[in-house]
Amino acid sequence: MTIQLFQADQFTATEADTERRTLANTDDPRDIDLTGVRVIELNFPKFTDGRAFSQAFLLRRRLGFTGDIRATGDVLVDQVVQMQRSGFTQAVLATGQNLAHAQRLLGHYPSFYQGDAVQTTPHFAATA
Repeated sequence: MTIQLFQADQFTATEADTERRTLANTDDPRDIDLTGVRVIELNFPKFTDGRAFSQAFLLRRRLGFTGDIRATGDVLVDQVVQMQRSGFTQAVLATGQNLAHAQRLLGHYPSFYQGDAVQTTPHFAATA
């Protein structure tokens, strides 16, 4: 699964408001009713605040959420690879971030040794 990337000034959500939940960094995803939710937006108030990575991982691995997880806010190109590995399926890049550069970064790493939220089996176990 490859993360979808969007420019902030060109992004418009396509899902209905009733199908989307926006979680603050202080919200615990385990306390949220996810019935009927197709998209969860996790906000990065500043790029140094990584709590949304933990929320995304928790949603994918422990709660089994299969819908889209969207990163919004101060999303930098440097974060997109880790976002994909943490379970995000969409990232709305902050104004001024280069979309083409972010897409190139995703192609630099075809696989990872350790497992993650998307590929749970470690590389060494998958090839054994």
